[in-house]
Amino acid sequence: MNYKKTNASKTTISRDTKDLSKETENIYKTISILSKRARQIGVEMKEELLEKIDEFATTNNSLEEVFENKEQIEVSRYYERLPKSTSIAIQELIEGNVYHRVPEPENDIDFPDVNDEEKENQSEIVQKDKK
Repeated sequence: MNYKKTNASKTTISRDTKDLSKETENIYKTISILSKRARQIGVEMKEELLEKIDEFATTNNSLEEVFENKEQIEVSRYYERLPKSTSIAIQELIEGNVYHRVPEPENDIDFPDVNDEEKENQSEIVQKDKK
């Protein structure tokens, strides 16, 4: 996705929680979805930033000479001015561009009951391990 052309706000905006949680009907699920999407966006943006910075990297191993690479600084500033990943995720949710699904619960596994004798043996084993 092209994050440079997003309509997300660069500043903090108060949002109506009812509007955000329309689709899930639960604000906590909505927050979970938004946090996962924001994390995905953040990782993608960071990878893209590191690729662009590596293009301008110089291989100078001298510890005495520290100089600023102007191209790297400009690229970094550009990415700092972009909307934050949480703002982009919220905008995507509002526009209906976020897909999420609820996985079906797995079947419960019935374990046989352990009889008292086996419980005693297990507790003895645990105690022996502690010594």
